[in-house]
Amino acid sequence: MIVSKTIAIIGSGFSSLAAACYLAQSGHKVTVYEKNTSIGGRARQLKRDGFTFDMGPSWYWMPDVFDRFFADFGKKTTDYYELIKLSPAYRVYFGINQFISIADNLPEIVATFESIEKGSGAVLEQFMAEARSNYEIAIKDLVYRPGVSPLELITLETAKKVGQFFSNISRDVRKKFKNEKLIQILEFPVLFLGAKPSDTPSFYSFMNYADFGLGTWHPKTGMFDVVRGMESLATELGVQFVTNAAIEKISVENKIAKGIVVNGKTIYSDVVLSGADYHHTETLLEKQYRVYSEKYWDSRVFAPSSLLFYVGFNKKIENISHHALFFDTDFNQHAKDIYDTSKWPVEPLFYANFPSVTDPTAAPEGMESAFFLIPLAPGIEDTEALREEYFHKIMDRFELLTQQEVRKNIIFKQSFCKNDFVQDYNSYKGNAYGMANTLLQTAFLRPKLKSKKVNNLFFTGQLTVPGPGVPPALISGKLVSELINKQFSKA
Repeated sequence: MIVSKTIAIIGSGFSSLAAACYLAQSGHKVTVYEKNTSIGGRARQLKRDGFTFDMGPSWYWMPDVFDRFFADFGKKTTDYYELIKLSPAYRVYFGINQFISIADNLPEIVATFESIEKGSGAVLEQFMAEARSNYEIAIKDLVYRPGVSPLELITLETAKKVGQFFSNISRDVRKKFKNEKLIQILEFPVLFLGAKPSDTPSFYSFMNYADFGLGTWHPKTGMFDVVRGMESLATELGVQFVTNAAIEKISVENKIAKGIVVNGKTIYSDVVLSGADYHHTETLLEKQYRVYSEKYWDSRVFAPSSLLFYVGFNKKIENISHHALFFDTDFNQHAKDIYDTSKWPVEPLFYANFPSVTDPTAAPEGMESAFFLIPLAPGIEDTEALREEYFHKIMDRFELLTQQEVRKNIIFKQSFCKNDFVQDYNSYKGNAYGMANTLLQTAFLRPKLKSKKVNNLFFTGQLTVPGPGVPPALISGKLVSELINKQFSKA
């Protein structure tokens, strides 16, 4: 039996929403406090002049993880939102009107590979069989462990794959494929984990199965549909939400969390759970209660920050797909600029998203909504002048590669970069995706879900286990709720 407690949750991103649902289901009294005017954390929505944008996550991968989340409450995803499978899943541009379309099924993708590099189709099938095996081990088992002990990683299945933890994605892919375009397509999915392919263990090829095997989906009117769905479920379970609630301090007495100070007012609770930035959350504590030092945070490998542009066009854009990757410049050099030298990339790769291709409500009739994203080093200098310079850099290439002029059709554009990540999300160094999943930052080697210095203080989200991404955030919320319930259960 679980003893009911009052729980204050800081932040309303995916991990906080998931934790709120699980904890309320267990009988706790749960209130979520969000500093911004709307919930969703980085997955907020921007509406302007008839255009609608997801401000953060835009890829719906691993649908089984979302299904598993809602099933835990006797629900289905379809009870809350509708999914569309994208076909093609995405395009990757390498030159003027030169692109590779990734189909919505593996047989067609195999045929595409074979048409580009003879013999690569059969090799891809073998690679994907291994990736699927890794996915089943990771998603059905490993990622649902709380990162408490290294023994969590040791199972009969992982013992057979131990070598994959000491090799890397880049090395493996390059052994199997020779065509640089195919290599880049296979290296792309692990960028969601926040590190270079050469620093990402081979076992994470399960991301390739998430890509080619499970496909790319889109909630009917955007990723915010998922936020709305989770909010609706949470409300059904009795969760309360408070917005415009900036947390100024976590109250601690006798090494026990006693509540939070919100807008100058102390709110008492039995448990404090933070889904906000982990580093920032510890600054809300007096120094003696912080587990991780500034030196520790500075030594971590963080996922990139991003320069984003939300753009409204007064016409339909040609030669594009819902998701488009622009890999017409040096992939490895851009990665070095992010991870090794921490400077603005000279010729950045970039990503473009056109939700109105799939969702007519994303833009007024006959118009197009788009956002463009450039991955950047965290902690980088961020000025309006640099933002503008880089907008024109990528638009020069976009217009060239898709053979059309579009800048004169821009009704508005709004940028979002490192300074905004710090301002809006208290994000450490303005990172966009959390802490990278490198070998030395995996599972039990990540910051802990439970504070070692303050009782009844817990953490969830992308800086703890399992790591970056929306599906891992849902899992993180489940893991921390289980730890909390374990602490407050009695025979």
